[in-house]
Amino acid sequence: MSIFKKVADLAKSPQGRRAVEQAKRYAQDPKNKEKIDRVVNKVKGRGKSH
Repeated sequence: MSIFKKVADLAKSPQGRRAVEQAKRYAQDPKNKEKIDRVVNKVKGRGKSH
């Protein structure tokens, strides 16, 4: 079974839906959004400090 199939199955389960809703609420908090943006930029290589 592929990882994508496993993720899709999890997202359809009640537990997966709760996790998705919790992640959405977390991401809506401005402080958390800033943390998420910093990590994304760092992973993409835009957060390099010279």
